[in-house]
Amino acid sequence: MKRRDFIVKTSQTSLALSALGLYACKDSKEKKISKQDVLETIEKSGELFFRISLAEWSFHRAIQSGKMDNLDFAAKSRSMGCEGVEYVNGFFKDKAKDMSYLKDMKTRANSEGQQNVLIMIDGEGNLADADTSKRLKAIENHHKWVEAAHFLGCHAIRVNLAGGHEKEEAVKSAVDSLEKLAEFAKGSNINILVENHGGFSSNGEWMTDVFSKVEHDNCGTLPDFGNFCIKKDKDRKCVEAYDKYKGMQELLPFAKAVSAKSYEFDNEGNETTIDYHRMMKMVKDVGYKGFVGIEFEGHGISEEAGVKATRDLLLKVGKQLS
Repeated sequence: MKRRDFIVKTSQTSLALSALGLYACKDSKEKKISKQDVLETIEKSGELFFRISLAEWSFHRAIQSGKMDNLDFAAKSRSMGCEGVEYVNGFFKDKAKDMSYLKDMKTRANSEGQQNVLIMIDGEGNLADADTSKRLKAIENHHKWVEAAHFLGCHAIRVNLAGGHEKEEAVKSAVDSLEKLAEFAKGSNINILVENHGGFSSNGEWMTDVFSKVEHDNCGTLPDFGNFCIKKDKDRKCVEAYDKYKGMQELLPFAKAVSAKSYEFDNEGNETTIDYHRMMKMVKDVGYKGFVGIEFEGHGISEEAGVKATRDLLLKVGKQLS
């Protein structure tokens, strides 16, 4: 048995044996997570064609309010029955070169039996910027995160292709940025992944054009089930959207990670805005077998309840498809 598998199995066993009164819900309809619930999660996850990770953004309200710390994220992921963690750089923005802090992150993930999967990078400049000097600076800004991801044992960083104004010019800028960044990351065995995250990147045809021109094999996509809004108005309401199922179909051939976005659920536990069975069937059909990251963004229930509902839905659909 590999060391990582041993750690995971040991951690999973401790999940079943420990008392997991994880949260007291204000809404009486929300149930506490029991030891039996976690045990069943572990058992079911072994039947899937994919593995389940947790995106740190799912707990952004808890972290931003100070109720939760970035260093506690690995333990939170384990307690929710997930196997991997997907960090958000904004939650440890000034720690990219702090080796002591990164070592602590790595140690905690290992002790919890969690695999460090990737870091989502925001706020480091636009990689499709029409201004060449700004774009080159943005590429340089991402270097430290490639190195941090490598140290943590991640396989990728997620970047954004923002800043473009004209589609064709934005394609050229995006391809050049990705090629340069992928070349830098190649020696660290880090993949450069692009998420559909607004603007041109939420247009599946535009993204296909970009990735048909990228030559580095350590560059790919991170398709997100829900991020297909191309344009929002001043009140942050979507006024131009791309068909999410068409977009997923176009992004999945280049996928090296997948994000299971969720917002709200019905009484049957189904996501009300996204057909998870349809999405996950597309994921399976392209032969993807990596991590699928839970990313809950709803407001009607607590973050923990939203993560649990998303996890349970992935388990249900995954079992059906497997």
